[in-house]
Amino acid sequence: MLFCCILAYARAQIFLHGHKLRWWPRFLLILSIFFRARHTAALQYTESHQPYVVDHALGVHPVVLLPGNTCSQIEARLTDAYEPPSAFCAARKGDGRWSLLWKNITAPDAEVPCFADQLRLVYDQAAGDYGNAPGVETLAVSFGSTRGFLADDPVNKELCMGKLVEALEREGYRDGETLFGAPYDFRHAPAPAGQANRELSLFRRRLRALVERASRANGGKPVILVSHSQGGYFALDFLRWSPLPWRRRFVKHFVMASTGAGGFVLSMQGLAASIASSSSSVSSPSPADVLSLPSVGRTFASTFTALPSPIAFHDDKPLVVTRNRTYAARDMPAFLAAAGLPPYSVQLYETRALPVALNLGAPVVPVTCVNGGGVPTPEMLVFRNGRGNAPEVVYGDGDGVVNLASILGT
Repeated sequence: MLFCCILAYARAQIFLHGHKLRWWPRFLLILSIFFRARHTAALQYTESHQPYVVDHALGVHPVVLLPGNTCSQIEARLTDAYEPPSAFCAARKGDGRWSLLWKNITAPDAEVPCFADQLRLVYDQAAGDYGNAPGVETLAVSFGSTRGFLADDPVNKELCMGKLVEALEREGYRDGETLFGAPYDFRHAPAPAGQANRELSLFRRRLRALVERASRANGGKPVILVSHSQGGYFALDFLRWSPLPWRRRFVKHFVMASTGAGGFVLSMQGLAASIASSSSSVSSPSPADVLSLPSVGRTFASTFTALPSPIAFHDDKPLVVTRNRTYAARDMPAFLAAAGLPPYSVQLYETRALPVALNLGAPVVPVTCVNGGGVPTPEMLVFRNGRGNAPEVVYGDGDGVVNLASILGT
């Protein structure tokens, strides 16, 4: 299990106190062990005490970043097969052009129904896989570069590795030369062996080619993979499917930050709202908040990825409490049904997402896990007043999102 990975391969399991986003400066200090100290000769320090500068002639280990949830930008192209929900949404149909689908903060609110229809995923029973709505083609922007992250928006700079990129560039790392990005389609998620997963298969092929290219461009040195949040799930899936000799040749180290491999209770809160709500109406969001629509977010394979795992959370530990019953991690299928998900979605959780959560294996490369602690983190949701009322949140330890049980229990 992943817990063995932490014990067997990590040099340190680090708990940083403070807000989830405030510990990035200390995270950068930790990463300096890997980014600066591979060979002292590869770094120069000026007599005027200026920052370290990478000597590219001597070389360093290239760094590949995998950002967190919703930090990858997604473009879409509409083919003639697309059936829009309105004539307004057909404006780009069949023109062959790519346009920004996520995160489009400048689009008018009138485009929200269009974005919602084009962002949703459809599960194809015959193919046994998730895909876009018919006639919608998508891609993650700027694969290979960190410019595909949402760091241009100041609000997202810390969340989407923007400050980490800036810090590495101050050290002399150069985008596309020694620093690379692996944005991904955050709507998708790993699947068990034997099940179709076209999007993740494509991502693994692209990431493998990127790692090999980065290594070749830097004198054959193996790369350092650095992931944040959901990027950790994609990195673990990538490493799990990569042959062991390949991993030993091309991966120097894997740094996994803020990934709750055992899931976290906060992921249940949006779903639990349906249990408490007496109305199915949802206020109209802005284009930047379109993922909050149940017709969008609930169609994603990744909706199930961060649900609490029975391995990390004790069988009898209540996570959601209502007037009618209590739900623990082992009761997740019943919870999803109570939250209003259709039977086929519950079945997908049981047959696709849960087996992945129960069988996380060690990546068998040197790993350092970085997680926060000492921050009040939702640990239980209690609906004391019945339908139509927000839950009382019971807090425990964690980083504000990821529970300590998820960090230690997998």
